[in-house]
Amino acid sequence: MEDLPPPLAPAKDSGSSSGQAMVIPQPLQEKKKETARRYCYRDVLPFLAMIATECGNVGVNILFKAATSKGMSYYVFITYSCAIATLVLLPLSFIFHRKAVLLPLKFHLFSRICLLGLIGFSVQVCAYKGIEYSSPTLASAVGNLIPAFTFILAVLFRMEKVALRSSSTQAKIIGTIVSISGAFVVVFYKGPKVFSSSTSTSSSSSSSSSSVLLQWLLESLPESNWVVGGLLLAVAYLQFSFWFIIQTQVMEIYPQELTVAFFCNLCATFIAIPVSLIAESNMSSWRLTPSIVAVTVLYSGVFSALNSSVRAWGLHLKGPVYVVIFKPLSIAIAAFMSAIFLGDALHLGSVIGAIILSIGFYAVIWGKAKEEERIDDDKAPLLQSHKVEEI
Repeated sequence: MEDLPPPLAPAKDSGSSSGQAMVIPQPLQEKKKETARRYCYRDVLPFLAMIATECGNVGVNILFKAATSKGMSYYVFITYSCAIATLVLLPLSFIFHRKAVLLPLKFHLFSRICLLGLIGFSVQVCAYKGIEYSSPTLASAVGNLIPAFTFILAVLFRMEKVALRSSSTQAKIIGTIVSISGAFVVVFYKGPKVFSSSTSTSSSSSSSSSSVLLQWLLESLPESNWVVGGLLLAVAYLQFSFWFIIQTQVMEIYPQELTVAFFCNLCATFIAIPVSLIAESNMSSWRLTPSIVAVTVLYSGVFSALNSSVRAWGLHLKGPVYVVIFKPLSIAIAAFMSAIFLGDALHLGSVIGAIILSIGFYAVIWGKAKEEERIDDDKAPLLQSHKVEEI
């Protein structure tokens, strides 16, 4: 019996040590869970949200192209879209912000929101007119200028730091120049067809209105229209970059995404109504017929409400450069969807331009990632020293 205590003592120590081993990692597990939640909210969720918005935006462009071929005016389309988005955001802003204390809208803040509404209306007019002259694929291709424009404006407005000797800054600058070059290749060089859906071949022999539309979409647009459409799209997306910069400033002052999105769409609606009534005085053009027109307007309004809210949230969380770097993704989506649903042809200029754009896009992404790593490394010693002082 005297021999029993020796084995018991180690067993007790072992149990104690195992108990300590179970207690010690508990804060580490909680920290890991918190880190995982933070990573999901700050990195994974914005990434998926931006991809979803690009897919939805390409869908709007394709539906718009089909609806305008049925005689719908883009002024009417913009007005209905802004009005529906405002009606969708009105209850959402009350539901999700019912417990939040609404900050007062001062004049300097409300004037910026009104400016956002004006720019948003002007962007849509230029963009949809450009799509009317060209194609949804070209709209997505020229939309890749937005990261370049936004990066330049962010530097001018001191939202992005530039250190010319830094590899991250050099990558962002070179990527910006390359992406602009690729976009101009898409605009000014159409080239021969490299892909055309099988539907397009049979559509030319049909006499129905839909077949005439499909045949028209597949024919080479006049070079003048192609260039004019590209230039209008470039002007629209330059304004869009200003819109991102201004909304980022607004979100820093008033960090309530749905409320800001609601007032932006409300201001755009008030601007669009008189302008559209002057441009489209014939009231018959305001009827939502046929069904493709009604579906396009409804889808665009709902998507615009969700898209503006997601963009405001992304700008508040990650900044303007992050939100716009996903635009090049839309070129592949547009080419795929246009070939399937519209029978649109894929031209060599779009392929070459998309490759150049992708190179510039990923150079900017790499530079942005390296910059964030450097910022995190600089913050780590400061946080550790702060914890030591507290202990």
